[in-house]
Amino acid sequence: MNEPHSSLPLADVLQAANGLVKAGLIQDYAIGGALAAIHYVEPFATYDADIFFIPADQGLTAGIPAIYAHLKSLGWQVDGEHLMVKGFPVQFLTAQGLTEEAVREAQNIRFEGIPAKVFRAEHIVAIAAGVGRKKDLARIEQMLQQAEMDQTRLKKILERHKLKLPKL
Repeated sequence: MNEPHSSLPLADVLQAANGLVKAGLIQDYAIGGALAAIHYVEPFATYDADIFFIPADQGLTAGIPAIYAHLKSLGWQVDGEHLMVKGFPVQFLTAQGLTEEAVREAQNIRFEGIPAKVFRAEHIVAIAAGVGRKKDLARIEQMLQQAEMDQTRLKKILERHKLKLPKL
């Protein structure tokens, strides 16, 4: 994985996510958002880490209170919508629809010896196409230019989720 940010405590984030799986608080997870894109393209600055998870608790809260309580017991702090580890913001986001598919089909990686999963390039592009903000359009362009991508897989994902790539 490309080094995303010199002060990003990614190993701590991944250990915590693996711990949530082991504790039965989440079924599975994968790195998404900008941090996932950095795995495939030239590194760039990112504000936070997005961890998409499939909840073990299918209730209305998706187990978020238990996740927060668990991580707080490990010394993480809450700052608005983020959990903070060593001063770096992390969002744990419930996966559904396209993001759930992205978690289930995520690529297995190792970062500093820690097992983890990261969204595949094709899912990163499809999710960005669905969101459509300026920074997402820039991410699509960067991913299409720099990342190795299975165009057939991308096309099938876009069709399955009724999405189209924007004109760049």
